[in-house]
Amino acid sequence: MNHSSDKVGNHVREMGVFGGDPKLCDRMRLWELPDQVIFEPTDAHTSRFLSINRESGDLEWLGQLPTSAGGHSTRPISIFGLVGVVRLLAGTYALVVTGRRCVGAYRGSPVYLITSMKFLCCNSVLKLQTPQEKRDEANFAHLLKAVEATPGLYFSYEVDLTLNAQRAHDLADQRVSQPLWKQADPRFLWNKHLLEELIENKMEPYILPVIQGSFQHFIVEVRDKPVSVVLLSRRCIRRIGTRMWRRGADLEGHVANFVETEQVLDAEGYTASYVQVRGSIPILWEQIVDLTYKPKIKTIQLDETPKVVERHFRDLQQRYGSVIALDLINQHGSEGVLSEAFGGAMQNICSDTLRYIPFDFHMICGHIHFERLSQLYDQIKDSHIEQGYYLSSSGKRLGEQKGVVRTNCVDCLDRTNVTQSLLGRISLETQLVQIGVFKPTELISQNLDFDEKYKVLWANHGDDISIQYSGTQALKGDFVRYGKRTFQGLIQDGFNALARYFYNNFTDGIRQDAMDLIVGHYTVSRSNPSPFELSGLEAIAYFPLASALIVTGATLTTLSLRQVGEDAYQFLFSVLWAGVTAGVAALVRINGRQFCSRPRLCKLF
Repeated sequence: MNHSSDKVGNHVREMGVFGGDPKLCDRMRLWELPDQVIFEPTDAHTSRFLSINRESGDLEWLGQLPTSAGGHSTRPISIFGLVGVVRLLAGTYALVVTGRRCVGAYRGSPVYLITSMKFLCCNSVLKLQTPQEKRDEANFAHLLKAVEATPGLYFSYEVDLTLNAQRAHDLADQRVSQPLWKQADPRFLWNKHLLEELIENKMEPYILPVIQGSFQHFIVEVRDKPVSVVLLSRRCIRRIGTRMWRRGADLEGHVANFVETEQVLDAEGYTASYVQVRGSIPILWEQIVDLTYKPKIKTIQLDETPKVVERHFRDLQQRYGSVIALDLINQHGSEGVLSEAFGGAMQNICSDTLRYIPFDFHMICGHIHFERLSQLYDQIKDSHIEQGYYLSSSGKRLGEQKGVVRTNCVDCLDRTNVTQSLLGRISLETQLVQIGVFKPTELISQNLDFDEKYKVLWANHGDDISIQYSGTQALKGDFVRYGKRTFQGLIQDGFNALARYFYNNFTDGIRQDAMDLIVGHYTVSRSNPSPFELSGLEAIAYFPLASALIVTGATLTTLSLRQVGEDAYQFLFSVLWAGVTAGVAALVRINGRQFCSRPRLCKLF
């Protein structure tokens, strides 16, 4: 239990920042009894107990705690929320929050980071399963273990984290009396699928919305005036996944690694919000891992590309208004095929409310001259100013954001984060001048404490988003954190690049399956064929064994060659082992995809 985080949350309550009492249970005792699992609220926000039947796995209401719970052998544990339930082949599993930490406040309410969570097996009918179903259940349970380690999950008992400040203001009259899950934008509701059974049973006090993304916050004083800055990112679940297994768009125009990032300023009684989005290049493309360091980028179904691009940007315009699409990929080389396809499709739909700006980041900025991004801003300055930002005071809207900048590179991580941090800085400086905290023409860089904290804010944010997609911290993070490229940063980028290679090839298949299972992209059913049965070479392809054979063969070949002068027969052994080594290496190289960790539950498109 994290007592320090509870103190922070209590302190926020004592300051009176809540608009009213929480409606969700924020503390419970969990009783695991022989015939049922019971959630006992201890915060007085509901008098009803939630029970999961051990025999059927069904959710039920209880009016009181059973007398059997008082037995000496039963000891409840404290939990802080029920993330939801999922049914597998053998029964029902409940995901509970076992650890939380208050990381700050958003729109006046505490925000918590989930520091630990656990799946509980609430009932099991394994004895009725076939041998194959038992093996499949073990594989599904392994995926649930991967879900327990999901990074960057946030929740609030009081405020909807899926809506940015402007959107929440616009919908306030419609949703003020509705529970948080009804207010939520389904694009960003990470546990939407897990909540379905709770919603069906109308168990409102236990329906806890959770988002995945990043929450960063700092407070700084400028001429004795407190200034609060929050950076909140929300990951979309519609094409959620890992770096190599979810690329580009699907046929509906939903893109991989789509993230809405909101920068919120609170100072002098004003609240200002600036929203940006990032997302994979919205065409149909793939980059399947095959043991090579940089797998080949391939576009597919090119005849569908114009429709997919149009659907994607139509959706953005309906939600955000005008769109400036910044494309930071290389216009030549391996990325050139994407640049050509994306640029060609954009030519047909660009308008006064949709601008497409290709900017070859690596050619112009190289690896160290990121200050040259000013050339990019010069191209969009007028449109960026016109889009504006949301501004309010005392609940009244004084300004609105009329559009959004959509930034992409190939991964939408490293180049994207550097560019978004620049746009966020420019917007924040404009806001600080407008509300009177900064003097005209004053810059954040002129306030050393402010500048340092702001750089760390964006660097940490970039690391969070990168870890969730690629498994490592962001590259080029030293520029965001320190304002310049450093030797240590270049070395760290090298290690992170190698780590990405390892994760992409040998672990991300499992991570991808875990994500698809938890957000409902794959439905577990006895009528479905087993997704884990392998055939052909894939059934025996095991990279560690292949590597051991190659190393052993190379070693024996070398030892045999050293003894050729003493025994002519050693030459034959050398040829034999060299042939075996070369054969295994060739087999692995040609069938590289079969030796990688591949997702089993859902197709790429």
